[in-house]
Amino acid sequence: MGLHGDGGGPAGGRAARAGPRRSGGLRGGVAVFAAVAAVFTLTLPPSVPGGDSGELITAAHELGVAHPPGYPLFTLVAKLAIILFPFGSVAYRVNLLCGLFGAVAAALLFFTVFRLSGSYAGGILAAGVFSFSRLTWQWSIAAEVFSLNNLFVGLLMALTVHFEEATTTQERSKIAKIGAFCCGLSLCNQHTVVVYVLCIIPWILFRLLKEKELSLGSLLKLSLYLSAGLLPYIYLPISSYLHQARWTWGDQTTLLGFLTHFLREEYGTFSLAKSEIGSSMSEILLSQVTNMRTQLSLNIQALAVWANICLVRNICDQRTNYVIDKFAKNLLASMPHDAIILLRGDLPGNSLRYMHYCEGLRPDISLVDQEMMTYEWYLPKMAKHLPGVKFPGNRWNPVEGILPSGMVTFNLYHFLEVNKLKETFVCIGIHEGDPTWKKNYSLWPWGSCDKLVSSEIVFNPEEWIKLTRNIYNWTEDYGRFAPSSWESVANEEMWQARMKTPFFIFNLAETASLPSNVKAQLYTYAYNLYKEIVYLRKEHPVNWHKNYAIACERMLRLRERGADPEVLLSETIRHFRLYTQKAQNDPQLADISVALKHLRKELQSLRNMKNG
Repeated sequence: MGLHGDGGGPAGGRAARAGPRRSGGLRGGVAVFAAVAAVFTLTLPPSVPGGDSGELITAAHELGVAHPPGYPLFTLVAKLAIILFPFGSVAYRVNLLCGLFGAVAAALLFFTVFRLSGSYAGGILAAGVFSFSRLTWQWSIAAEVFSLNNLFVGLLMALTVHFEEATTTQERSKIAKIGAFCCGLSLCNQHTVVVYVLCIIPWILFRLLKEKELSLGSLLKLSLYLSAGLLPYIYLPISSYLHQARWTWGDQTTLLGFLTHFLREEYGTFSLAKSEIGSSMSEILLSQVTNMRTQLSLNIQALAVWANICLVRNICDQRTNYVIDKFAKNLLASMPHDAIILLRGDLPGNSLRYMHYCEGLRPDISLVDQEMMTYEWYLPKMAKHLPGVKFPGNRWNPVEGILPSGMVTFNLYHFLEVNKLKETFVCIGIHEGDPTWKKNYSLWPWGSCDKLVSSEIVFNPEEWIKLTRNIYNWTEDYGRFAPSSWESVANEEMWQARMKTPFFIFNLAETASLPSNVKAQLYTYAYNLYKEIVYLRKEHPVNWHKNYAIACERMLRLRERGADPEVLLSETIRHFRLYTQKAQNDPQLADISVALKHLRKELQSLRNMKNG
């Protein structure tokens, strides 16, 4: 590897430096693990995070199958953590497991760098900067597959260095077998690790060939070890066959079903290369090498790591983060007894499933996934775990009939008809591909969700306002979370939920064929509700200004309702102006600016008339 010994040749040089570094690397690795584990443990979210976490935890809790490619190793180890860790919520236990994976990855990175350089400082810097970078830290403390993937990458790197330093045939053979097994095992987690595996395997085989240690027999043995590492994938057909999990994804009992899941055919595939214009890899690496400092003291390295921790700590410290937890609990608490919820999207789907199946909240409610209901495996697998729901067929499809496979399809209208005795809700939104429900049902706002109501029922605005005005207990300030975070998505949904009832009532007044006095009443309800929420908090969604301004403008036409025209004009102008200041990307800004000029003239004319 380019380091010179004292004349004993490459093997002698490797042996000479490997001895003292082995014990030193082990001690340092343990210290790095302890330090990183302490930081990660102190900053873990106490409950379910956003993203795929809720689904992965639920799959582990139920011993089901996670989304493609299934993540069997993560599922099994997470189930062990749920059983063995005696404290915290189910989500906290899996979060803790992932934090420990991240700490092991840091220790392995330290070990690798130390063995290559002989520098404690270099190892600490590499492990510290990697572990406490924002993305690594964030994904290492959430129940996700990324920290386990980092662990495997670190393990393969450490084994590669160990193999390169090996001085005997027996040692190289042993490390190659362990490495082959670990390569297979790593592929049971995140498939992106294949990039490392495809680089390492040819290099190992080339080294063995160069040392004249590669034979057909040894190649067969290495293949067997690699295959042994893939054994956790047997879990997928076993879980699917046992059919006990209340939540699972896919049917892996057939070879086609297994390959469909393994190859992610129902879930897309991964993309590692970007087509963005920029520096080439060679330019990036050359820049890094050219500017690399080869001699830095341990103090400087430690300070660099500490500075990095301080910079991202406020972002990554999740110890008091209950946002997704509160989001899911609010949605479940708002539902009437024995309701059916048709789920759509990762945020409501994964968080509600976690609360329902793992924490046991609202066992009376039935959760049905809209997208999954279109897959041919979903109802044959899940229907028996949804005894409170009637399914008029085997698969949801806008066109009803019998498929060549013998499956009976049903549309949403038929589904609602056979479940008429149940209250049915959609969270969040309804699948656009099936409009059949519209012939006899309407969507009425229910917080972030919507209720499917028979068209025979007459909408009573007063009653609906009472039902939905305080539907949630949400206290998070608007805009306090990073825009790209799941917490921001949940917060936005809960804030916009306050606006859905006045928006619905206003839209009803605009579009429905109603007597003028009924329209006037609806406009008044919408105006009062908008006014209430706009002045509730200083910071709120910017579209509220626009909607309230439009409601004020409509009220100007209802002079008999007793509202002061000057006040309404002033409010319209003020909130249109606030909207134009904050919403720079609205294509209607030019039209709003023209309307503002007209409204200002109208206000001035009104004041002149009063003064005259």
